[in-house]
Amino acid sequence: MNNTKTLAITLVCGLQAVMLLSSCGHSEGKAENTDATKEVITVAATTLHKGKLASTLQIPGELVAFQQVDIYAKVSSFVKKLHVDVGSEVSTGQLLATMEAPEITSQLSGAESRLKSQEAVYLASKANYDRLHETSLTPGTVSKNDLDIAQARMKSDAAQLESAKAAYKEITDNRNYLEIRAPFSGIVSARNVSAGAYVGPTGKGSEFPLFTLQEQKKLRLVISVPEAYTSYLTNNSEVGFTVKAYAGQNFTAKVNRLSGVMDTRLRSQRIEMDVPNNDKKLMPGMIAEVKIPLNTADSAFILPKTAVVNSTVNVFVVRVTNGKAERVLVQAGHDADGKIEVYGNLNAGDTIVTVASEEIRDGADMKHIKLDK
Repeated sequence: MNNTKTLAITLVCGLQAVMLLSSCGHSEGKAENTDATKEVITVAATTLHKGKLASTLQIPGELVAFQQVDIYAKVSSFVKKLHVDVGSEVSTGQLLATMEAPEITSQLSGAESRLKSQEAVYLASKANYDRLHETSLTPGTVSKNDLDIAQARMKSDAAQLESAKAAYKEITDNRNYLEIRAPFSGIVSARNVSAGAYVGPTGKGSEFPLFTLQEQKKLRLVISVPEAYTSYLTNNSEVGFTVKAYAGQNFTAKVNRLSGVMDTRLRSQRIEMDVPNNDKKLMPGMIAEVKIPLNTADSAFILPKTAVVNSTVNVFVVRVTNGKAERVLVQAGHDADGKIEVYGNLNAGDTIVTVASEEIRDGADMKHIKLDK
């Protein structure tokens, strides 16, 4: 009986010892977890400063002839002779083609005859009026009515003479249209007719121009600049461009003309630059890659792009003030090379979190800050 009691007491003491050891183990684990939660988290930040963010905008452009014209025949006629061909370099007023229209020669002869006839009639009526007027100086020799009738006839014949002169000049001008001349110096880029072809202002033979003339010693570089970047280009701004035909070679041009209006479809402004091309190295129709320098006149606050948070509600950065996080609303400017311009209620020297997110709330503890060098 005594042995049984002794065994029971031993078992109870053993169980108590196991429970005591187990409770001690759990206490040590809790202490270790508490120490882990107190691990210090360091947030990267940067000191805010002003600067200029230099970058370039690359957009496509087109080289076009400085002047280009399609030359048509003014009057119905036949091509008698072509004096130039595709690639011919011509100067202002140079004869390009000679046309023939026999009916115009006949019309000119008839108009010339009518002009001479009307001139004779006018001279006769004028001589009659002059004689009557001279005689009328002697009182009672010529009635006032006869003098008025002679004067009216002279004026009528004078008007008929002017009409004949105008008709003769019109036909003479039409005959001059039989000689096709260059309106400006350039290069013939297209020829669509041959000798003997019938051409005219309307009808068959007029679907295509006789020639296409282009001025190529000076070209226009035409670009369409998006609305957001129109402020970076003004008159005389210089840009660089390249073309595929001359890979690795850079060309420059200056802004000469700004349209001053926004295209309602593309929301862009048409800008033209004159490109000297005396060696005719560049050709109209080439596509150019234009590089526009985006240099701002005033400095702005520069931050890494990761410091700016574009939330669904607003755009902000996180400023550290007295060890607490503060969201500051900003406006973003243009960006380049991982940096961005920001505008807002900021001051030089502010500490800004470099990798911000919406998870950082206003008033969050930000005591452990590591500033970027």
